[in-house]
Amino acid sequence: MAHTGTPLLYLGFGLLVAVLLAVDFALLRTQGRHKVSVREAALWSVVWIAAAAAFGAWLWWHLHGEYGAEVARRKTLEYATGYLIEKGLAVENVFVWITIFTYFAIPAELQKRVLLWGVVGAIVMRAVLIYLGAVLIRQFDWIFYVFGAFLLGTGIKMFFFTGKTSDLGRNPLLRWLRGHLPITPELRGERFLVTERGRRALTPLFLVLVLVEVTDLVFAVDSIPAIFSVTADPFIVFTANTFAILGLHAMYFLLADMAGRFHLLGYGLALIITLVGAKMLLMDVYKIPVTWMLGAVAAVLAASIAASLLVPPRAPRA
Repeated sequence: MAHTGTPLLYLGFGLLVAVLLAVDFALLRTQGRHKVSVREAALWSVVWIAAAAAFGAWLWWHLHGEYGAEVARRKTLEYATGYLIEKGLAVENVFVWITIFTYFAIPAELQKRVLLWGVVGAIVMRAVLIYLGAVLIRQFDWIFYVFGAFLLGTGIKMFFFTGKTSDLGRNPLLRWLRGHLPITPELRGERFLVTERGRRALTPLFLVLVLVEVTDLVFAVDSIPAIFSVTADPFIVFTANTFAILGLHAMYFLLADMAGRFHLLGYGLALIITLVGAKMLLMDVYKIPVTWMLGAVAAVLAASIAASLLVPPRAPRA
């Protein structure tokens, strides 16, 4: 079975996501501007992981009733593996967001607002990319080899670029935005758009939001083909991807103060991308079981985190 999603399932899942986001925005308004503590971030990380797990349990129950135990087991494994891959690769987003917020000197109490809107945009963009990926796979079987070669090349490139510092001031998109749009020289609280002296202008907070969205789009180009290596079912891809993104802002606040300690995690992510690319290229030679991929991804993430804690970081490369 290639596709378990139905219009009703997509609608129901869309409503679920809308409710979860509405709760998050309502809490943001109720709590007001504040710095998210590590304790609060840890609590919400657990909540989002529990929500993803609960959906996985419901998915198994639903598919077991509709299609039987074998389909339910296989699809739930695909969902869990896809979620873990997306969750692991999303850590790279966190590292880049730290750079962006630091460069613009965004106060900690404003960061959650930016990231929440970033999550909304990321879900919409990824839904479009997943749809396009599903259409390409349906029309062209050989597209898997293109995805595989792309991921293999990306993974190898990540090995060489992990740990290097980047100069955000030279970012071409940022330079273009500053040169073509009216932007206030300083922040205006939590507002993205203001009217001053009868003229509308964007604030630096809007620039940060744009860079957050573009960053996710860049990483989505890698991560979405990666999850298609696990399953060609668009519903599984979309749900696993969405739950990984929903909890990303909580992960950011959990890791922001100690991101420097996970200096080897980037190499682990590069290895995961490389393994996924190799799996796609070898799919007609040997079909690697989903359980193996799930175990490999979990092992690489755990090993890279442990190695980061045991091996002290070196000075950053220029």
